[in-house]
Amino acid sequence: MNIGERLKNLRVQKGLTQEELGERTDLTKGYISQIERNLSSPSMETFFSLLEVLGCEPTVFFQVKKQEQRVVYGLEERTCYVEEEKNYKIEWLVPESNENEMEPILLTFEKNGEFKQFAPSLSDTFALVLKGRVEVRLGHKSYYAQKGETIYYRAKEQHQIFNRQQGETQMILVATNSYL
Repeated sequence: MNIGERLKNLRVQKGLTQEELGERTDLTKGYISQIERNLSSPSMETFFSLLEVLGCEPTVFFQVKKQEQRVVYGLEERTCYVEEEKNYKIEWLVPESNENEMEPILLTFEKNGEFKQFAPSLSDTFALVLKGRVEVRLGHKSYYAQKGETIYYRAKEQHQIFNRQQGETQMILVATNSYL
C-alpha cells in the first residue's frame, strides 16, 4: 500500500493544498510533501492527525477494496426537462451530476428557443454546437457559434444562450460549479 499517495489523494479530494493541510496539522508544507512522496514516514500521532483533518477513519483508509468508478451512463439514465414557454429541452447526461465538479447536459432548442438567463457565478462553461447556430450573450456582448464550433467562457457576467436558426439547434454544454 502506498500511504503517501493515498494521503495525497485524500488531500486533493478535500481541495486542500499541502500548505493548508500543514496549517491544520502544525506540519510544514515540505514535510507534507515528503510524506506524500514516501520520502518520510509520519509518527502514528501525526498520521492519525492527518487522517482526522482529512475526514477519514483509519479503518476506511486501510481498506484494500476500492469502489469502482462509474464511467459509462446509458440513455435510460438521463433526466429530461422541457420548457415549452422558452422552447428548449435539457437532458442531464449523468445522473446526479450537479453534485460533481462538472455538469454535462444536452440542450435542444426549437425555433426561437432561449435558455434561461443566469446571474454571474464562479462557473466555467464549455459547449459544442452539434446542430444549428446559437448566440451566447455575456453581459452586453454577443458571440455566435454554429455546428462544429466550441464555446468557452467564465460566467462572470449575466449570461444567456439563444437559438439563432429557424430550425432546431442542439449543443452539449458542460458547466463547473453547477448552476443549471
